[in-house]
Amino acid sequence: MNLNRAIILGRVTADPQLRTTQGGQSVTTFGVATNRTWTDKEGKKQEDVEFHNVVLWGKQAEVASQFLTKGSLVLVEGRIVTRTWQDKDGQTRRATEIVGEHIQLGPKHEAKPEGTQPAKTERTGKAPKWEPKNIATPEELPVINLDDEEIKAEDIPF
Repeated sequence: MNLNRAIILGRVTADPQLRTTQGGQSVTTFGVATNRTWTDKEGKKQEDVEFHNVVLWGKQAEVASQFLTKGSLVLVEGRIVTRTWQDKDGQTRRATEIVGEHIQLGPKHEAKPEGTQPAKTERTGKAPKWEPKNIATPEELPVINLDDEEIKAEDIPF
């Protein structure tokens, strides 16, 4: 039994490029960077980055080109393919790619480069503040008077 399966989870290295073949089939190519960290024998943290070429066909190609941008997190599952061709100088070239059969998009990537300010709003002409939203404020708990002789059920806050 043989198995050719690749699963990678990483960041897109450049905006995907969508093309259409002469037969009308959509194809998208893009790169994905994956990293690995480990501690060496001296206790120092080491990191290694690997770059992968990904090819998607059909509807997945269209979805990827529409929703993925540089820096987006993506999970790609597919098979490894090595292509060989002759370049214009007659030299043999090889490229190893992952032909994606299934992809899963990560959370929407919103690049916010350091030192940039948010766009000004039309209404006020000022940049909005970056504040967390929907933070609950603690409610005031009712006070139970323990000096009374009797504790009433309606005084219990739960």
